[in-house]
Amino acid sequence: MKWITREHPKIDRIACPWLIKRFIDADAEIIYVPFDQVITKATEINAVPFDLPGVEYTHYEDQCTFDYFLKKHHIKDVALDRMAAVIRGADTDRHDFAPQASGLSAIFLGLSKNIPDDHELLELGMKVYDGLYTWAKYLHQQKHTQAPVEQLLLEVYHKYLKQGSAKKAPEWARELKEMIQDQLDTNITLSLQQVSSELEINPAYLSREFSKYFENLSFGDYIRKLRIEKAINLIDSTTYSLTEIAYLTGFSDQSHFNRIFKKQTGQNPSIYKKNSLKSKKDTNS
Repeated sequence: MKWITREHPKIDRIACPWLIKRFIDADAEIIYVPFDQVITKATEINAVPFDLPGVEYTHYEDQCTFDYFLKKHHIKDVALDRMAAVIRGADTDRHDFAPQASGLSAIFLGLSKNIPDDHELLELGMKVYDGLYTWAKYLHQQKHTQAPVEQLLLEVYHKYLKQGSAKKAPEWARELKEMIQDQLDTNITLSLQQVSSELEINPAYLSREFSKYFENLSFGDYIRKLRIEKAINLIDSTTYSLTEIAYLTGFSDQSHFNRIFKKQTGQNPSIYKKNSLKSKKDTNS
């Protein structure tokens, strides 16, 4: 089957051919022609036009042609839905749809300038979208810098960050602290914006509806509850100091940790730890 669209593709007009060839018709022929020739040429060679106004396969409201292909051909794949958000955001300059959208846009803007031949660009673009699909299917929760094991975090903490006013940390150490902070147990340091972007739900709506399904807690309170639960687990199962546990659970300082812990449990973490140690001792005796 033949598919035809405008020349000089960048994002959607490469994503759609990738989707066609990978999920609809592996032998499909993709044709690029000047904008004013698409409809005439489509009729002449019996090709299906896509990604231009006035045809079936095109943009609808805030969704792009890639979205329509998925809907039209009843393709159910969570990874493709995840890709669609990235492609939609890149193709419509709505980078709030997915954090990766700006990167995808930058890649194809650069490639389209470097590669004037549309089919050469398509060939390379197929590989780019193969990679994006693998990410969307298997690796979307993986970070470039994975959260290190606790011992490595503590080593960095004690060696470079636990210096207080005695020695001013260099700029790189402050940046490292921020980077580590971002990677501390990504499952419980999500922001409302990140979640709403991933789920493609308006953040105001998500904030309003969240408590109905999560223990009658706001998003922020629920995340803090999870962090305290992790802290309790560390107190009960490790010999880390409370300062170390506060650090490992993503709290910016000891006083903040103490305040949230008491609010969640009704007692100071030091008292909880003392009772936990006593309980272990009584059990072992």
